[in-house]
Amino acid sequence: MVLVFLLSSVQQIEDATARIQLKEMTSRVINILLVEDDEVDVMNVKRAFKKVNITNPLYLASNGLEALAILRGEDGQPAKIPAERRLVLLDLNMPKMGGIEFLQELRSDPQLRTIPVVVMTTSNQDQDRVEAYNLNVAGYILKPMTFANFLEMMAVLNKYWILCELP
Repeated sequence: MVLVFLLSSVQQIEDATARIQLKEMTSRVINILLVEDDEVDVMNVKRAFKKVNITNPLYLASNGLEALAILRGEDGQPAKIPAERRLVLLDLNMPKMGGIEFLQELRSDPQLRTIPVVVMTTSNQDQDRVEAYNLNVAGYILKPMTFANFLEMMAVLNKYWILCELP
């Protein structure tokens, strides 16, 4: 009888521990906004997320204007991405509103200025890199040419953001 009680208590403790761990994991979810106009790059990001088991919600915008509408909401509607634990993966070379313009607008908005942004671009120009860092990006990553390198980059980026405390 005592053994059954002990086993039952151990099971209850294990269940409670699993629930706490699940709650901690879900509170670590990062809401990722990918701002990218190239459909091939969007598909590569999605494929990489799947391959390296990144399960965070991924929201898509094809330019800076769309991204701002998703983050702010529009026409009286709330933002399409939750306000908590946001991260922007940003290309620089896009139509309508490019990455640097987007960063300027984001950093001037009191509601959005603290969102971490990682630039993922093919631009190896010093001017782009300096402007991006002057606008407080969290990182500037050159897009790798091979999918294997891209997978590795996404896995490292995911591990890093899981450990970070986001605003």
